[in-house]
Amino acid sequence: MNMVKIRLKKLPRSRILGRYGHFSSSHIARYAPCGETPISSQGCDPQSQNFYETDSKENMIDGTPEMVAVRSEKLWNCEYIKVMTCNFLLFFAFYLLTPLLPIYLDSEFKADKDMIGIVLSGYVVATLMIRPFSGFFVDCFNRKKVLMICFFVFFILFAGYIGASTLLMFAIVRTLHGVPFGASTVANSTVAIDVLPSSRRNEGIGYYGLSNNLAMAIAPTAGIYIYNATGNFSILFWLSLILSCIGFICSTRVRLPKRELITDKPKLSLDHFFLGRAWLMAINISLFGLCWGIMSNYVAIYGQEILGITDGTGMFFMLLSAGLMLSRLYGSKSLRAGKLTQNCLRGVLISLVGYTLFASGLGEWSFYMSALLVGLGNGQMYPAFLNMFIKVARNDQRGTANSSILISWDLGMGLGILIGGFVTEYIGYSAAFWVVATMQGLGAGLFILVTRGFFTRRRLA
Repeated sequence: MNMVKIRLKKLPRSRILGRYGHFSSSHIARYAPCGETPISSQGCDPQSQNFYETDSKENMIDGTPEMVAVRSEKLWNCEYIKVMTCNFLLFFAFYLLTPLLPIYLDSEFKADKDMIGIVLSGYVVATLMIRPFSGFFVDCFNRKKVLMICFFVFFILFAGYIGASTLLMFAIVRTLHGVPFGASTVANSTVAIDVLPSSRRNEGIGYYGLSNNLAMAIAPTAGIYIYNATGNFSILFWLSLILSCIGFICSTRVRLPKRELITDKPKLSLDHFFLGRAWLMAINISLFGLCWGIMSNYVAIYGQEILGITDGTGMFFMLLSAGLMLSRLYGSKSLRAGKLTQNCLRGVLISLVGYTLFASGLGEWSFYMSALLVGLGNGQMYPAFLNMFIKVARNDQRGTANSSILISWDLGMGLGILIGGFVTEYIGYSAAFWVVATMQGLGAGLFILVTRGFFTRRRLA
């Protein structure tokens, strides 16, 4: 039998017991990440916390558990890739339509700008209503089943867009669609945390957002290209339906580590629905969500009506998402090192420059440059904020932490869509985007002066 050479690392007894919780002097276990072949392979067991467990005296030194063979934990395991694929398809199907819906409502139903804002904000209201319960469901029930049910409803409701023949019917379908979208994003992001090895979690959460960013880079560009080529919105609705169906099928293939369901907590406990320990961080990120809501929903019609850019919105979203992806890759090292507030501050300031440049309306160059800067900034800021929410939560509150940051972000986005609709209708697009720059400046000031210290005092991990 060939012997495999491994490196041994001495760990304190308290660290070993604290992490794995079941070592004894008579039983020593060696763990290897899912997807790597151990000396004594037993296969990838989804019920074993995503790790292999083997018994071997070759791994014992002096008969004590203080010496354990440690191998680097694998970030890109098979389940993590599946979860990222689900997330990509979820956001791709959604963002394929999002930038074109104002144009669709204007051309198909002759809706004015403030009515467009009301209709498009309906899904945000529904999303906000379901987010707190989503955190409760994924913390207290089988997460895979919750994910599958939510993804299935999300997929089915795309058919409603095809059948909506009046503005009222469209508004109802759009509002209802916010329920499974909000629940699916909470469930999927919580599942992603579950399948990540603990030592790579900060980094993995940052990379997880790349699936959103890639979808945001490709989907709006593809949607605008298809619409310009065909002039037919039905094709886009059918494409979103098909892609979301594939995402649902992918969600059924995810295997999760076994975990204990919560049974001893009060059923109506407030911390099931919102992470109160992070209230100031929630206010702060709501301001940033407001900025994103106005810009992302009105950039297409703004470019078309004001700047005369009929086919450049796709390039705008491509640059925006390129910035998001580059910043995620660049920031992963500092996230792994735990530099959360530094990452967040850098991102907030870069976004402030980008939004200000966008509001200035200096021409096409500022239109495209602002997209890149906002992408670079938000790509640094959001994963840092997400990690900050998780760091102030207990281990049994991961779902609540995820839902809380998404509630805050969506609340800001919903307000942004409503405010943007009314401001553009009665004052103009320039005023709406100066509101964005102002709100980003207020958010940056709040983070620098108050939120950084608030997080440092309340973090648990």
